[in-house]
Amino acid sequence: MSADCFSWDTRIAFVVRYMYDIDNNGFLDQKDFDCMALRATIIEGRGDCNASKLAEFQHIMRSLWEELSDLADFDKVCIRFKLSLKDGMITTDEFKEAVRKTCVGKKYGEFPQAMKAFIEANFKMMDLDNDGLIGVQEFRYNCIQRLAIDNIQVVDDAFYSLLNDNDKIKGGLTLERYQDLYGEFLGNTEKNPGCYLFGPLGIEE
Repeated sequence: MSADCFSWDTRIAFVVRYMYDIDNNGFLDQKDFDCMALRATIIEGRGDCNASKLAEFQHIMRSLWEELSDLADFDKVCIRFKLSLKDGMITTDEFKEAVRKTCVGKKYGEFPQAMKAFIEANFKMMDLDNDGLIGVQEFRYNCIQRLAIDNIQVVDDAFYSLLNDNDKIKGGLTLERYQDLYGEFLGNTEKNPGCYLFGPLGIEE
């Protein structure tokens, strides 16, 4: 796997393409975040679509969309009386600029609140057995849903690259550790253990 796979630009492009752009149309809009809310509800509920849980995820995802849209949607449509409206879409480049402004050079605790709520919800969605840890099997399950992978070893290698000595003793990633790694993934432009948080990052052109 080339070093370019771990560059900051590649990481952010990966997030847009494989995690946020649910309908694969090349940009982000509110529909993607509504879809993420439903997906999170179904996955966490093991197939059950609980109305209160769906409402909770909808609030999280719509708050994140609104925050990202305010930061990233720079395109304006001029209309009568010199008012302006955002175009309702976020491109990969716009998303990168928003992350650069709000996350690069910062620790997880300094991230926007909506982003932190999303990250915590993502951890809960990955923690399939609700034991407070993400283990290798849960990590595999999460990665295999996003990418065409024919060799589980590359996924396992990514998981074990995340772990420090305390993680190994505990048998996986706690929420606090996951938050720190997510912070490194988005906020640290250098290669770091957080680069492996979502498995192999090779993006096909």
